[in-house]
Amino acid sequence: MKTKLDIAKNWLPRYTGTEIDEFGDYMLLTNFHDYVTKFAELFKCEVNGLNKPMQTATNNKGLSIINFGIGSANAATIMDLLIARNPKGVLFLGKCGGLKRSTELGHFILPIAAIRGEGTSNDYMPPEVPALPSFKLHKFVSNIIINRKLEYRTGVIYTTNRRLWEWDKNFKKYLRTLGAIGIDMETATLFIAGYKNQIARGALLLVSDLPMMAEGIKTGESDKLVTKKFVDLHLQIGIEAMSDIGNKGEQIKHFMY
Repeated sequence: MKTKLDIAKNWLPRYTGTEIDEFGDYMLLTNFHDYVTKFAELFKCEVNGLNKPMQTATNNKGLSIINFGIGSANAATIMDLLIARNPKGVLFLGKCGGLKRSTELGHFILPIAAIRGEGTSNDYMPPEVPALPSFKLHKFVSNIIINRKLEYRTGVIYTTNRRLWEWDKNFKKYLRTLGAIGIDMETATLFIAGYKNQIARGALLLVSDLPMMAEGIKTGESDKLVTKKFVDLHLQIGIEAMSDIGNKGEQIKHFMY
């Protein structure tokens, strides 16, 4: 295995328990096993990779979902491995903490950009390169949300490697100076690694906690409540958006408008 592509072709099945040609042209990415389970139940398809680091499911319409795990290192890994399949579009269905008073539990956020506070993306592109989604992919997601007569927020996401920071007053003070609407651990990495690997990418984030307030910090009970109330809708929007792109057969990459 002499090239990056050689390694990815060998490792993608090893990490997922799924052969390369079993993946669809369009993909949903998530951090949570229950998203994959719900997808599989909805389309009556199998979940692969139960004994692997990443689990997947693919319906009969060319749409796959992958649980790649938590954190920027895992986000970078999956975006590298996906060059083996070269998908036409990838949408991340993640959760984030709301940083502004205008964000509430259950709100959806379509990030216009992400701040690269995680460090992992520096291995892919220089720090001055912005972490951006593919505009047209987000346009499809926006249309689905609007057609459902739902609201969503736009703004910048701060991506960090820190998992436990909610106690840190200095870090919170720093976050307030940035004007970011939410915080997570994957979005900036996915955007930059996707850009580096020439993969069209986007993110639809669900506000799952309000960590700037002590009473808003995520707990086991609060996470169960958010999952019960909002995860099904989150997944449905992602499925509809990526299926719509596939049905219309439109190219996400555009070089002239």
